[in-house]
Amino acid sequence: MKRIIPFKGILYNTSKVSMEDVLAPPYDIITPEYREALYMQSPYNIVRIDFGKELPEDNETENKYKRARNYLEKWLKENIFIQSDNPSFYIYEMDFSIDGKIKKLAGLIGLVKLEELGKGNIYPHECTHSKPKQDRLNLMRSCEANTSPIFSLYKSMKNGISEIIKKTTEDKPYINAIDIKGDTHKLWIIDNPEEIRIIQDELENKPIFIADGHHRYETAFEFYREISGKNPSSELNSGYVMMFLANMCDEGVTILPTHRLLKEIPPEMENLLSEHFNFEVVKNDFDIVKRLGQRKNSFGFVINSEKQWYILSYKGGRIAGIPENLQDIDVMILHELIFKELLHTADIGYEMNVDLALDKLKLGQYKAAFFLNPTKVEDVEKSALSSVRMPPKSTYFYPKLLTGLVINKFGSSTN
Repeated sequence: MKRIIPFKGILYNTSKVSMEDVLAPPYDIITPEYREALYMQSPYNIVRIDFGKELPEDNETENKYKRARNYLEKWLKENIFIQSDNPSFYIYEMDFSIDGKIKKLAGLIGLVKLEELGKGNIYPHECTHSKPKQDRLNLMRSCEANTSPIFSLYKSMKNGISEIIKKTTEDKPYINAIDIKGDTHKLWIIDNPEEIRIIQDELENKPIFIADGHHRYETAFEFYREISGKNPSSELNSGYVMMFLANMCDEGVTILPTHRLLKEIPPEMENLLSEHFNFEVVKNDFDIVKRLGQRKNSFGFVINSEKQWYILSYKGGRIAGIPENLQDIDVMILHELIFKELLHTADIGYEMNVDLALDKLKLGQYKAAFFLNPTKVEDVEKSALSSVRMPPKSTYFYPKLLTGLVINKFGSSTN
């Protein structure tokens, strides 16, 4: 069996629903208020399956996971969902705007053979938390499906897949939808045997790096082991997980920074930092992202009681706990040197929006903030291949993949 295979995906029937009414962002960025809006948007919105509401009367047998399964089965019977006739790969293209620039990212959705992280050719790059994994495991147990793809990267200098993507995207897509931010999402179905062979051959031995979806991958592997232990011959025991795969050489691969906030800082904070960083004072200009300007190993540092901020430039030196080839990665310097070695703290807040982070300082919710440049995609690769996981929220890959474009139902996907 090939390592990466096509599958008979379950898709919305575009003659029955408006795609812009039924798709949703990933579950982990949906606020309670936005979930309510998605519920109101359509009775067939995928959020009812992927991230359903909890009700006061819920119990161990009647709950959001049971309702998710019921919706999946009901929508299939009602022909709201339809299944591809043939095992297929799915080309997924996103047109988006970031910092005033129009960009494009295209890749493919397929099934990737599960393997234990660190013992094969699939590499994580971030630490994960247990609570989201339990939620995803409960959903997977109930629905017996991958309801959303894992965002992953590979590196290839060959042009087989890129030529297929280029040719395919010239045709009319099966799905064409605009999300709430104005970004465009398109999906095409690839079931041509020769194109499938080209895709499989190009990806067969390539390392795969999980960009976004560590929880879902670890959950899928745990579910696979669970099913294998109970019934090795079960038709659910396919041992594959649905992934979106993009070439990291693609110019459209975009990572945004997530900034850090601290509720408490020691009185000698500046003295502690000055041992390892040069300070540049910036007054009357809080365009922090622009002033950082991709400076190597530099951070913006703001204390809430001041009307100025600092650019901290790392002086260099050996940091304990970081492999030699990862010593120059910003987020590693921040966490291992500043938070762990100097401040001895793990009580960290996160905020992507610079203005919102500054507002939280002004309101006294936090005492200080560190602002970062984006993690580079090559640093993700280096960290993953070194078997070192970056701290949580080291990367924010943009745009987020929409949920509901295609579903992988276990046991029937490749028959």
